[in-house]
Order: sequence, then structure tokens, then C-alpha cells
Amino acid sequence: MRQQYRSTALMETDLAPAPMDQFARWFTEAVSGGLQEPNAMIVSTATPDGRPSSRTVLLKQYDERGFVFYTNYASRKATELAANPHVSLLFPWHALARQVIVTGTASRIGRDETAAYFRTRPYGSQLGAWASAQSSVIATRGELLRRYAELAARYPEGDRIPPPPEWGGFRVVPEAVEFWQGHENRLHDRLRYVRADSGPGWRIERLAP
Repeated sequence: MRQQYRSTALMETDLAPAPMDQFARWFTEAVSGGLQEPNAMIVSTATPDGRPSSRTVLLKQYDERGFVFYTNYASRKATELAANPHVSLLFPWHALARQVIVTGTASRIGRDETAAYFRTRPYGSQLGAWASAQSSVIATRGELLRRYAELAARYPEGDRIPPPPEWGGFRVVPEAVEFWQGHENRLHDRLRYVRADSGPGWRIERLAP
């Protein structure tokens, strides 16, 4: 299966000076383009001995400091990040023939920031964060549903639910960010921001497709 990509060339002069500003441009276009869950990203981690794992996670915040997502700190991704903070994020915006690939390091955000975000989650999602010991083995789905029901009885809708102590956010600080634009004949544009060798700025590289 193969598809020709037809889009406008991506030139160095088109890019914002910093990758987070360029990401904001493309993310806005992904949202306005009607993509389903444009904040869905593939998060890839690895154990200290190099065994990789990937999963789809929702981006919940981004700014000049980096990209933030939330998870259970006992989950596979979180335990791998605790031992090896190097991480890759991939935003697969297929409908726009675009990808954004981020490589960097992840660290936990503060509890105040986690609590502020947790309060914005729907009631059911707040209970779900408590009910699921993410990545652990469970006997049946019924076990998970019973735990959820117990929590719903303890915290009726409208009550303030605290974030679970083992649940929180990670911020990925980028070291390199690649913007990929598909073109026909597989002559894609790949422009990558890399942190400058000295100073706070970025240099831009063009990669062969």
C-alpha cells in the first residue's frame, strides 16, 4: 500500500526560530484541520539495557519548557523513565502528511502542577486514575470495575478527589525536534532543530528523506 503525498515544500525560512514556536504553529493547524485527537503521541522509552517500549499517550500541555503528559508513576513507562530518562515522542499527523519527532529527557513535574491538572479531569477519569494500578497484572476486568465502583461510592460526583500519590506528570525537555513534511516521490522535507553547541539557541539541519 502506497500513497503519494502532495503538499507545499517546507523551507528553512518558513520555520520559527525555536522548535516550540514551530510546534505551536503545526499543532494549531492540526487542530483546525479536524484531526482526531491531534494531541495523541507515541511515547517511546527504554530500559537501561536498551529494551524499548512504546504506547500512545495524550499530550496535555506544551510551552517553552517542554511537553507534558500524565501517567501512573508505577507504570512501565514511568519506571523505565526513572531508570533511563531518555525518551522519544512522535506526533503522527497522517492526514496532513506530517510528523513531529521529539527526542529529549523526561522528569517529574511538581505535585502542585499535577494537582491543578487533575482537578480539570472529568469525574470518571479521576476515579479511573485511582482504580487502575497501571501496567500491573489483574485477574479479570471485573476486578477493575469493582474497584471503580468502590471509589465511586467513596467519592460521589461533586466531591473533590485528590490526585493519587503514585500518579503525576512528566515534562519532556527537547534536545532535538524534527518536523517532517511528506512529498511525492518520497522526496520529503525533514528539518530538525538541535540545541546549539554553545548558548541557549537552536541550529536547524536538513535531513535527507
